[in-house]
Amino acid sequence: MTEFVISEKWYYFIIAAAVCYLVGCFNFAVIISQFKNRDIRGVGSGNPGTMNMMRTFGLKIGIINFFCDALKGGLPVLAVYFVFRNSVFAGTAVNVADVMRYWCGLFVVIGHIFPVTMKFKGGKGIASTLGLFWVALSCEQWWYVFIGFGVCILVFIYIAISEWGSMGSLLGVSAFSIWQAVEFYFEYSGVLANGWVVLCFMLLLAINLFTWIAHHKNLYKLLGGEEHRTSIKRMINKKLKKKDPPASGQSA
Repeated sequence: MTEFVISEKWYYFIIAAAVCYLVGCFNFAVIISQFKNRDIRGVGSGNPGTMNMMRTFGLKIGIINFFCDALKGGLPVLAVYFVFRNSVFAGTAVNVADVMRYWCGLFVVIGHIFPVTMKFKGGKGIASTLGLFWVALSCEQWWYVFIGFGVCILVFIYIAISEWGSMGSLLGVSAFSIWQAVEFYFEYSGVLANGWVVLCFMLLLAINLFTWIAHHKNLYKLLGGEEHRTSIKRMINKKLKKKDPPASGQSA
């Protein structure tokens, strides 16, 4: 392990934050919807994110958008993990990659929610947040990738049953956060008061706060019974009807 001296390499954090913020500003929902000759910001809820894409263009496009945004959140996390996995902060046993993963993830989420390229009016960061947690936790143990996939499937099932897309998404983010917090707790159980360990927990909290605050209007609407429903069943039925051949005697 090599020692990372923060007084000498503090600028790594600044560079990582700037790059990841710009990565977050890249909005796939807007790009994909423009290929469909529409602007997702003027359709449905107006949110340039997975749920609105799914309601507007169907399940297939929504899933494509989800994985694009998830990769946007996950790839920067994976990159900094490989760069810093063999480094510890000077005088401690705290791995630099543990802090950097969520430092970078936080700024991807901020860039997605407040993109300078869209006058600071972006999406709500759920797909990118789920992606960054999925990849970050898989860095702990490679086989966690399958458990992470299971969590995403559970979120999908919850949304399919309840039709509350925003609540299902937020519960998924919270579940991933708790999972990582438990991992950090056991990994650093003897040095929980260390500043870098505290920062790890603070970054997890910050990511949650940004995603929950970005959904505050959805939560108000949910409590008032006015939230947009996301009916997976209706999307599937609509897709199947399109594939059905016309009945005999009817014109194609």
